Amino acid sequence: MRDTTLGRNIVHAFGENRLTLVAVGILLLLLLCAMFGQSLAPYDPLTTDGAAKLSSPSSTHPFGTDALGRDILSRVMVAARLDLGMAISAVVLSFTLGLTLGAVAGYFGGWPDRIVGRLMDTIMAFPLFVLAMGIVAALGNTELNIILATMIINLPFYSRFARGEVNVRREMGYVEAARMGGNKALPVLINHIIPNILPPMMVQASLNMGWAILNAAGLSFIGLGVRPPTPEWGIMVSEGASFIISGEWWTFVFPGAALVLAVFCFNLLGDGLRDLLDPRRRI
Repeated sequence: MRDTTLGRNIVHAFGENRLTLVAVGILLLLLLCAMFGQSLAPYDPLTTDGAAKLSSPSSTHPFGTDALGRDILSRVMVAARLDLGMAISAVVLSFTLGLTLGAVAGYFGGWPDRIVGRLMDTIMAFPLFVLAMGIVAALGNTELNIILATMIINLPFYSRFARGEVNVRREMGYVEAARMGGNKALPVLINHIIPNILPPMMVQASLNMGWAILNAAGLSFIGLGVRPPTPEWGIMVSEGASFIISGEWWTFVFPGAALVLAVFCFNLLGDGLRDLLDPRRRI
């Protein structure tokens, strides 16, 4: 019965916003490229061809080629794994750690709340992208360090959100009933409070995915991301930007379009999840 109701709510929430359904379809396509892009790509993304360099879009190369004759379509497809992988990893880490720190701070208060609060204030004191640049520049521009930097700058959003939600809910009736039933603080927090704050945090995580993708691509664009010739959307946009004046528009338009589509889809997915989890929209 519950599964049937959930299915009806999904159809109702997404049926009201057909654009979200389109975004989900595009997102599934991007995830397909991320998982199987190396096998589906028509060319090797690293193979150069001097005779075909800067070829415009054609039946042979639908997205054209870059300055080294590499097929842009193949590079865009293969880059999806790296960009989405870094973004998802960073969001999962920041979500988990931020939820833990915020929940502990909000429930117990006192010195845990002060320590977590000062730590988040310290992170928020810096312009976040500049902080990410500093972390990657200090540790080295590797995939792991980009994930770490993106995780750190996203941490305050989840920690503060979790702290606020837990702080409000810890005095509610069902929590008091759990305490009176003999449950200790940690089981009450894990079994009764955290499950109730997960849905709105999941919406925040979906919306935050777009920012994580832009952060990773932005670091690559300024030379602090993964190193060429690794296929990555930010690197491809950066390399193609030098051909704006000369008119080879395809070198930056198609990688940029993939980046925009990914961010757009995650933002719309967050809107769909919000509608799905909003009790006022349920049937």
